[in-house]
Amino acid sequence: MSDHYQTLGVSRDASAEEIKRAYRKKARTLHPDVNPSPDAADEFKRVAHANDVLSDPEKRRIYDATGDENGQSGFGAGGFGGAGGFGGFSDIFDAFFQGAGGQQGPKSRTRQGQDALITERISLQEAVFGTDKRITVDTAVVCPECNGSCCQPGTEPTQCDICGGAGQVRQPIRSPLGTVMTVAPCNACQGFGTVIKNPCQECYGQGRVRDKRQLNVKIPAGVRTGTRIRLSGQGEAGTAGGPNGDLYVETRVQSDPSFRRDGDDLHLVVRVPMVAATLGTTLKIDTFDGPQEVPVEAGTQSGRTRVLPGLGAGKLNSRDGARGNLVVHLEIETPTDLDDQQRSLLEQLAELRGEQSHTGTAVSTSNERGHGGGFFSRLRDRFAEQ
Repeated sequence: MSDHYQTLGVSRDASAEEIKRAYRKKARTLHPDVNPSPDAADEFKRVAHANDVLSDPEKRRIYDATGDENGQSGFGAGGFGGAGGFGGFSDIFDAFFQGAGGQQGPKSRTRQGQDALITERISLQEAVFGTDKRITVDTAVVCPECNGSCCQPGTEPTQCDICGGAGQVRQPIRSPLGTVMTVAPCNACQGFGTVIKNPCQECYGQGRVRDKRQLNVKIPAGVRTGTRIRLSGQGEAGTAGGPNGDLYVETRVQSDPSFRRDGDDLHLVVRVPMVAATLGTTLKIDTFDGPQEVPVEAGTQSGRTRVLPGLGAGKLNSRDGARGNLVVHLEIETPTDLDDQQRSLLEQLAELRGEQSHTGTAVSTSNERGHGGGFFSRLRDRFAEQ
């Protein structure tokens, strides 16, 4: 009589959980699908019987005390109503049917293709107005040789001789309760029900190959770095003629040397000569919409802004073509490298305005401060003479 603990490969003080795990491990290795040995069935019977005894606390107590298993196999003292009677039978199902998923019929070879992602760089101007791009995608496409059938042209899959096209096989398993029929995927056809005896030489029986495709992509106005544009059905081709996945085009907006973007608004720094800012002028600037005029009032200070409505970036997904604004930042330039005449004029101006001269000595304050009209008139006249 074999030792039940040795049969399961556990120690005599093994817990109920350890016994259960050991039994399941042994049972799986003895399955006819993985163990063709003619002794596998008898070994399985011994393993199941050992588990039946050791998994029942009362049977195990008697076995440990006497080493006698008479009357403890089969239904034994547990009877039909006890857990001992059906414990092994339940574990058999756990070992062989768990994960089977109740599959009915053969599996399909077709699988949907995976989604693909590519990155497309665009300029800020293209992001402002939107653009059309011609892109090249390296992806999986339907095999041109077999058109996705996976078979060499002129051939087709044949019905599996083992399972008769069912994709599953029924196999008897001997247990303490008698013979149990199990259902498992057919190894001969991997559960597909058909066998491809002449696979396509171009795609090696996959129904798809790698190739480059060219596509037109419409990039809408207002996209930003990281915006993804979905092209339905333009991703990788599926296996065995399965449907394509989707293609996602992710935009990367390049920086612009002149314009800075903040949300839907554009920002532009414009340098204004000191005299022009003092006297007032109208600047002509280049924008993405072409030349624009920006009024600069007399006495404008550095840091002032002018807003040109509707000349910013397009608002993404806007139906009415709405756009942000263009914000012009005025930066007053201080003249450098003055000649003697220019320096003299500025010194006269400083004296007229009661400002400190270049020598660092204070000049007297004149009552003309605050009389903007007279001062600007004289300043305009002085520069007009040059």
